[in-house]
Amino acid sequence: MNVHVDSVTVGYNGGPSIVKEVSFDAQPGQVTTLLGPNGCGKSTLLKALSRLLTPAQGRVLVGEKDVHSLGAREAAQLIALLPQHPLCPSGLTVGELVERGRHPYRRALWGGGATASQDKKKVLEALEKTGTDKLVARDVAELSGGQRQRVWMAMVLAQDTPVVLLDEPTTYLDPAHAMEILGIVRELAQEGKTVVMVLHDLSLAGSFSDTMIMMKGGNKIAQGTPKDALTADVLRDVYGLQAEVWEDPRGPAPIIVPRGIVAN
Repeated sequence: MNVHVDSVTVGYNGGPSIVKEVSFDAQPGQVTTLLGPNGCGKSTLLKALSRLLTPAQGRVLVGEKDVHSLGAREAAQLIALLPQHPLCPSGLTVGELVERGRHPYRRALWGGGATASQDKKKVLEALEKTGTDKLVARDVAELSGGQRQRVWMAMVLAQDTPVVLLDEPTTYLDPAHAMEILGIVRELAQEGKTVVMVLHDLSLAGSFSDTMIMMKGGNKIAQGTPKDALTADVLRDVYGLQAEVWEDPRGPAPIIVPRGIVAN
């Protein structure tokens, strides 16, 4: 299901605009990644896509539907969000948290029968895919940061929506688990889902993205494939970074070698 972002401007509580007239399309079967320095508006834009923030200007369409005209249940059946700092109620087990991914369908859960069985299957698949099935009875508060991040990812998978929004899904993860989670992200796209995520790691983003959107100061600076977006000029403009960018003969993304900071 296509996500169409049309000239979106958004801020907080009537304050100054954090995101300024940003437009792009995210396609089914692809991973679209938002990148840029801290405070550039990436997470704010993702919140506008997920209906958590209402744009002051512009609109967000999922398919033909305006996200901000949807009710909470309908939106949750179309869009799953992994926020940057998710909060878990105290005393919740891993299994109970992941089951919350099925709450948009909870009427069917209450009814039992075949639909409830399907919900349980989705939860189990999500736990197994993220390697958290052996943690199912553990209190979420007892887990390490990396374990919690994988459990939150399992909840998103259990929600099973056509659009998946991920804000820093590799937070707290070591390099191997980060690669594992991004491999799952790639699988979601291969299943036909539309994935939009925020990352800071340029190399990981380049390896797992189809389209990259580079932001600075709330504006979209560049958009394209990893080779198009990760150029020396773009890195200088967006991050103030002096870098050599080399072609990787074994992969789709360039190799970035930082050499310093651009003098003001």
